[in-house]
Amino acid sequence: MSSNDSSESSEELLQIGFANECHPWRLESRFFPSKIGGKPAWLGFSDLPSGKDLCCEKCDKTTIHLCQIYAPIDNKPSCFHRSLMVFCCRNPECCDENDSRNFKVFRCQLPRANDFYPFDPPIEEESWRPDIKAEKYNTLCHICGNKSSSKCSRCKTLFYCSKDHQAIDWKAGHKAECSRVLSMEKVKNRLNEILLKEFEISIETEESEDDLEVNEQEAMKEYEDLVIKGRTGTLNGEATVDEDLTAMALKEDKTYEKFRKKIHSNPDQVLRYERGGKPLWVSANNIPKETDLPKCPYCHEKRQFEFQVLPQMLSYLQMDDIGKSIDWGTLVIFTCSESCDSGPAYKKEVIWKQDFSYEST
Repeated sequence: MSSNDSSESSEELLQIGFANECHPWRLESRFFPSKIGGKPAWLGFSDLPSGKDLCCEKCDKTTIHLCQIYAPIDNKPSCFHRSLMVFCCRNPECCDENDSRNFKVFRCQLPRANDFYPFDPPIEEESWRPDIKAEKYNTLCHICGNKSSSKCSRCKTLFYCSKDHQAIDWKAGHKAECSRVLSMEKVKNRLNEILLKEFEISIETEESEDDLEVNEQEAMKEYEDLVIKGRTGTLNGEATVDEDLTAMALKEDKTYEKFRKKIHSNPDQVLRYERGGKPLWVSANNIPKETDLPKCPYCHEKRQFEFQVLPQMLSYLQMDDIGKSIDWGTLVIFTCSESCDSGPAYKKEVIWKQDFSYEST
């Protein structure tokens, strides 16, 4: 993810992300990835967020890695390397309308000369510097990759961030293996029920509206087909999808109409990045005012928009359950406008969840 000073034009700043499969080694910390799912690719390897920092504010259980973007700031030396990391609670009961308490977001940044990475860029080869990893400096939870707080008292081999994740692993097979020599490959196979499927996020610059020559009726049909196939996640699995979609299209919600027009040329985009720009809201309801966004607790400067996660990402995550499921219209991330260096290595930022609304404005 390239970055620029917020004074530049938004057209030059605006970038969109797409989910792609790739070799897993490309998504490790040593290659500074932007990615979805899997274990977090920690940027800084010291002072990782604590278990308490990563707990869901609704159920108090550990959140898991949702996505992260690599977003350095070119004109700020302390931000030569910079990542923003989003975590979510896997429990669908914690997902309520326009409520972001089941999500967490952290910012970490490093200068070019630091304790963890070489001064020169990485070599894009699987064999390059496999020793560059957070496990060299920390014990990480075997289940989710977060900082661990305990280990199995019997085998003293596997570490966990919480009793919940230790219990899950125990039931999933560790009980039978605990007193034996562990097969790490077998151990890895148990993680899919906790972690989200992993994808690389590739970044492109969005075309200017002047360059788009897409017929509006065709664009609407394309988006409707996408929703009906479940690719947007919002209406996925609903028996009334056609009725809901028709009702949505007929409503005079100009905010949603703007959202629809913006994404129709790239309907598979999962993320939009524009540091210092403006988010693309899905509804005129539940848009935060400046007073709703707390100032940075480390430097007391205001927060500004940096990127947003679109509902299309849901189709890649395979989290759908019968009945209630994890869902969103958009997740909007606001970060310190100064990207300050004060405070811990991983600084808490603000995430705002907005869901689709069928009310007209």
